[in-house]
Amino acid sequence: MPSLIPQSSRPHLVLSQFNLGFPAEKAGLKAKDIIAQINGQSTTGLTIDDAVGKIRGPKDTEVTLDIIRNNTEQLKLKITRDSIKIASVKYEIMDGNIGYIRISQFSDDTVQLATQAAQKFKDAGVKGIVLDLRSDPGGLLDAAVGVSSLWLPQGKTILQEKRGGVVETTYTATGGDLLQGIKTVALIDGGSASASEITAGALHDNGAATLMGEKSFGKGSVQQIINLGDGSELKVTIAHWFTPKGQTINKTGISPDKTVELSDADAKAGNDVQKQAALDFLNK
Repeated sequence: MPSLIPQSSRPHLVLSQFNLGFPAEKAGLKAKDIIAQINGQSTTGLTIDDAVGKIRGPKDTEVTLDIIRNNTEQLKLKITRDSIKIASVKYEIMDGNIGYIRISQFSDDTVQLATQAAQKFKDAGVKGIVLDLRSDPGGLLDAAVGVSSLWLPQGKTILQEKRGGVVETTYTATGGDLLQGIKTVALIDGGSASASEITAGALHDNGAATLMGEKSFGKGSVQQIINLGDGSELKVTIAHWFTPKGQTINKTGISPDKTVELSDADAKAGNDVQKQAALDFLNK
């Protein structure tokens, strides 16, 4: 089926670079959906900040989004706004003594919360861990290093930053590897970007985790903003990120060891086949 939107006029607002939040997820929005219209107004040329400003509003009011999915399917979704407070880390110990930790974004509090989860998992003697990085748009690089360090011994390579093919900076584990040696599955999907890709790549390349789900987004560049005399700004890419084994992240993404797709029908029914696949793997 041909694309619904000509290449030259496609909107640029793609759901991948910010957290969708609970109302959006409940309405059926998915990573990589393209928002074509907000309340009947085209998003062509809108910045992310402009679009977010139009989507947000008073609690219990509604916003209507016209969505293009996979460039072939057109949807109209009505979302009831709500107040959203999302902790960057949620965790629990599930049946079968499996630790489950979900990171929604890499923020200032992520390492502290993830470390608390890791200590509880270790104290409980869990036999496996599910690290859920799905729909995580990333965030702070230091937080990705800190979370990866929960599995990796001090000095292990987490990330290489290259400019022109030359390694400029190497980020390594900082110690405190509470979860080292515990069988782990990291879940990723098309909404996993930036810091979540760094973490998934670091754990995978160091043999600390098996990756399941779907291919990640592919955001692995370092950009510098240059202020111009007329008040405008120029964003310049100055370096790219690579996993410990030298795999580029930018525009390529990270492929899972085992692909498990989550269909729209499963998502609407609350049937998380990806999470279940991880639990089945850890319970073997």
